[in-house]
Amino acid sequence: MKGSSMLSALALAGISAAQTPAGFTPAVEQKLEVAFGTKAVTPGLALAKTDTSRQPTIGLSIPAEGTYLWMMIDLDASTNFVNPKQGQPATYLHTVIRDFKASGAASAAGVTTLTSTSTSPVAWFAPAPPAEQPPHPHRYTNLLWEQPANWQIPASANTMLQSGKVAFDVPKFITAAGLSAPIAANYFNVTG
Repeated sequence: MKGSSMLSALALAGISAAQTPAGFTPAVEQKLEVAFGTKAVTPGLALAKTDTSRQPTIGLSIPAEGTYLWMMIDLDASTNFVNPKQGQPATYLHTVIRDFKASGAASAAGVTTLTSTSTSPVAWFAPAPPAEQPPHPHRYTNLLWEQPANWQIPASANTMLQSGKVAFDVPKFITAAGLSAPIAANYFNVTG
């Protein structure tokens, strides 16, 4: 009995440490700092579409000495944008921007803001879930990778980014792009 209580506590600790939604692969434990204006995102925070209309500020509370690639996906999209109930559930790729770097020293809270002058390979596309009955939140998941030195997007990964946005497969993209596991993540909810 004592052993099962310990396992339960460890399982709960693991769940609470995850910065990605339950069941999402790959699971990530390090929090990606995401803020829309003055609204800092905690995992699962509910936001309005109007809150998320502009690209967020992202940052890290761990040393940020490299170059990074940021992605945002909607885990609760449909293959049918006109009539979501007629489609199948699917992950939709919203944004992938490369060349993020630290923009200065860490703040008093220990967060280093990351910025990029790039808008590619997939420019910012704000959350815009359709009105649905019954309403349900869409989980917008943000992932951050260390971008390898002199990284060029392999052709197969670029094809996924440009023509495979519906039913986007993150683990396949990681392999096709030659990336390691994401180093940080966060997610928020927006209801149409």
